[in-house]
Amino acid sequence: MADNVAIVRQFIAAWSRLDVDELVGYFTDDGIYHNMPIAPVQGHAALRQFIAGFAGGWASTEWEVRRILGAGNVVIAERIDRTVAGGKTIELPCCGVFEMEGGKIKVWRDYFDMGTYTAALA
Repeated sequence: MADNVAIVRQFIAAWSRLDVDELVGYFTDDGIYHNMPIAPVQGHAALRQFIAGFAGGWASTEWEVRRILGAGNVVIAERIDRTVAGGKTIELPCCGVFEMEGGKIKVWRDYFDMGTYTAALA
């Protein structure tokens, strides 16, 4: 359990580097990323394309972990994601639920309000 929490903490910290290949490497080969307002994506190729699609337009991002807890293969991380995109700063409260397998992310579901994100870009 502690290892899974540490891995998720490392993954969250890795976002600040905006290295898509590094981020995809945290997932199992058939890993799933589901931003809850939109359809899930599965597998390294789809994950790479999806993450690059939105993060490619970001100038920077730092994610503050407010609370994190783990039980078995599940880790829950409440965060504030602070991102600069299009010259605008976005502060997005999020809650990520991670299902881990063999030290990698099998499923990541991220819960947030898409309206908060899009309003900040407007």
